[in-house]
Amino acid sequence: MSKNKLTLNYLAKNIFVVIGLVLIWRGVWYVLDALDKWIFGGSHLWTALFGIALGLVILYLPDQDLKEIEKM
Repeated sequence: MSKNKLTLNYLAKNIFVVIGLVLIWRGVWYVLDALDKWIFGGSHLWTALFGIALGLVILYLPDQDLKEIEKM
């Protein structure tokens, strides 16, 4: 039996993984929006700048380069 066979079980499992990831991201997004309102009074400027800086650090740390940004 081929491992690359497209079955209903395979599709269902992958769809549930994608839905789960989207729901986690949605929850994180709402929590960050709530913190933005609570700490910064809803000003998105500072949290956006901090998010960009933190994202660059997270991308840089594992392999000490920013090659992932080249894919954009």
